[in-house]
Amino acid sequence: MAKGVDFIIKVGNKVLGGQRGATLNRSAEVIDTTTKNSAGWKENEASYKEWSIVSDGLLIENDEAFQALENAYMNGDKVVVELSTAAGNKYTGDAYITDFPIEAPYDDSATYSVTLQGTGALNKTVA
Repeated sequence: MAKGVDFIIKVGNKVLGGQRGATLNRSAEVIDTTTKNSAGWKENEASYKEWSIVSDGLLIENDEAFQALENAYMNGDKVVVELSTAAGNKYTGDAYITDFPIEAPYDDSATYSVTLQGTGALNKTVA
């Protein structure tokens, strides 16, 4: 059984320090191809796919991967991102940062969250 602690995010070739959670979102659209010959059943064809990664963690401002995210966000640049699973499978692709809040509560650890919206294909490499 896979444990979330074993899922690692890399930005470029740097492990994202302080990372806690990660969600790989994958979705696909369909095109309605229903006709009068569909016998009362709706029919669809596969269309565009998209992906994103949402992550959160402890804020470590001098972490190289965090700094790469910060720079990419500030400059509107793409980042190469990789999500490794517990089994060693890897999902990689280019992404833009669409959400990047920092939370600094008075009585707790400072944290960040980041949404990486994929642009182009998400590639899977099997371990």
